Formats: sequence, structure tokens, C-alpha cells
Amino acid sequence: METYPSKTLDKLVEEQIGRWHSNRKRKYKKPIRPVITISRLSGCDAWNIAKQISADLEIDFFDQEIVDAIAKNADVNRRVVETVDEQDNSIVLDWLSTLTAERHFWPNEYLDQLTKVIGTIGAHGHTVILGRGASYILPKEICLRVLVVAPLELRIKNVREAYKVSEKVARQNVMGKESERVAFIRRYFHADMLDPVNYDLVFNMEMNEQDTVIEMVKVAYNTRKWYKYSID
Repeated sequence: METYPSKTLDKLVEEQIGRWHSNRKRKYKKPIRPVITISRLSGCDAWNIAKQISADLEIDFFDQEIVDAIAKNADVNRRVVETVDEQDNSIVLDWLSTLTAERHFWPNEYLDQLTKVIGTIGAHGHTVILGRGASYILPKEICLRVLVVAPLELRIKNVREAYKVSEKVARQNVMGKESERVAFIRRYFHADMLDPVNYDLVFNMEMNEQDTVIEMVKVAYNTRKWYKYSID
């Protein structure tokens, strides 16, 4: 998992806001601006998979820490939302109202900010979002929803080797994060994070190489028949 100093996070967010403001003058037509959402169990090295996919496709990349930083900062959140025009903003509001109606979820203040941020990212499109329930917030019509998993012992081994920690520490880390992620999705979206029906692609890293997974996601992204999302 990548970690960012606060200054680096602020810089990344400011640069992204600047790009979005400059792109507001562009008028998008069909096809829609698709998004890749990647959910994962801890220890699958999904961060590197997501980062490489975004680099190869030359699209934006948002991981959990960046999305959290935006959602928790009210001023940044406001400026992010302001980067969409009136038409896109109406789509974002429609997505969120649909989510509330379908999932029967009443978000707390943080989740309200989080859904607005992810909705804005989805409205701009052409991006990879890692974690934070993005595949449950954005409509499936605009998303390629990916889940990355692996057997528990393999994930513990990966964390132990990557961070040079004991088997006990690695196990606590992996199982703790898994419990948190599953609970987050269940609590706020009333869904089972590990149900394959909630995804378009599911990869078990026990028998798949990272490069293979990356190529398969790219093929799916480039060949899928994307439909324009309408609020009419």
C-alpha cells in the first residue's frame, strides 16, 4: 500500500482540481467517460495493479488515501464539486439520490462528503478508483467493477515480505483490514463486498500474474460496450 505525506496529498489534489477546471470547457459526447473501480482484500498488491492500469490507459488514478483526504477537507471537497458543470452536477445528484433509494442508506457527514467526491470523480470519468466503495456509489453502467482477492495465507505472506514484519503482525494487519473493509461495505451500502455478483471481473491472485490481470482489465475496458448514462 502506498502512503503519502500530507504535502504530497495536497499537491496531488490541487493538480487534479486544476486539470478538471481546464477540462470544463470541453463538451463530451458519446461514449460516456467510463471509470474502473477496484475493490480488494488486503495483501493482494492491488495498489500496484490499479496504478499500472491507470498509467497504461493514461487515465487518472485515485486511491483510498487521496479520496479520504478530499472527503475530510470541507474546503477541498467544495472546490472539487465545483469542477463539474451544471449538467454533470445534475447527474451526480441523480446518482446519489438513486443510491439512497436503492440501498436505503442514510449517510453520516463523512459518507455524505465521500459520496459527493466519488460522484464528482465519476462525472469527470476516465479514471481508476481504488477502494472506498466506489463500485457501490457509481452506477454500473459507467463502471468496470473489479475485485482482487487471494487466499488468506498468501496475503499474509505478501505483507510479511513487503513490510519485513513478523507473521503475527502481518496476520493482524491483513485480517484487521479485511474485517474493516467488509464491514464498511455492509454497513453503508448493505452489500457483501465478497459477492462476485457485485463485480464485472474477479481475480484470484493465487494463480494469476499481475501483468496478466492488468492486461485483462485493459482489454475489458477497451472492448466493453459503454452506454450513455441518462437521467431523463
